[in-house]
Amino acid sequence: MKGRNGGMAVVLVAVAAWFAQSAEAADRIKVGMMDQQQVIERTVAGKRALEELKSYSLTRQKIIDSDDQELKQLEKDVQDQALSEEVRKEKQDQFRTKLEAYQRRIQDFNREVQEKQRAMVAEYAQKIRAAAEAVAQKEGYAAVLDRGSESTVKIVIYGHPSVDLTEQIIKEFDRQNK
Repeated sequence: MKGRNGGMAVVLVAVAAWFAQSAEAADRIKVGMMDQQQVIERTVAGKRALEELKSYSLTRQKIIDSDDQELKQLEKDVQDQALSEEVRKEKQDQFRTKLEAYQRRIQDFNREVQEKQRAMVAEYAQKIRAAAEAVAQKEGYAAVLDRGSESTVKIVIYGHPSVDLTEQIIKEFDRQNK
């Protein structure tokens, strides 16, 4: 019985030493957090890129809306009772062809917008990384974590406001990307 308690004491001392060592290491390591979405939305270059993406999407949406109006008019024409059967069939074929083209165009435009968005995110992720790295090196941080958001993966569950580097990274990003 005595030997068992002695073994337990050795384990407790080892665990306590490990915790003390971990606590010392934690005191020496600085970890910061940031909000990448805020960096994109609040920097000059990020705002410009978001506006370009929005303009690109709106241009495509106007084309889709125009096609939609044309389809609605063709649909009305097909339902016109005064048309002969031959003209009605021609209008139906025309409607079907335009509808298929309309659906393909929507898919193509959606794919284009998604590709443009992915490219923008990839480009800005590199730029944000460079700005975060510069701030971390200057301030002595070993790591900078993305806080995440409700629409993305929430990486940081809690972070004290004193380790939020978003504002400094925004300033650095604007300095690097004039």
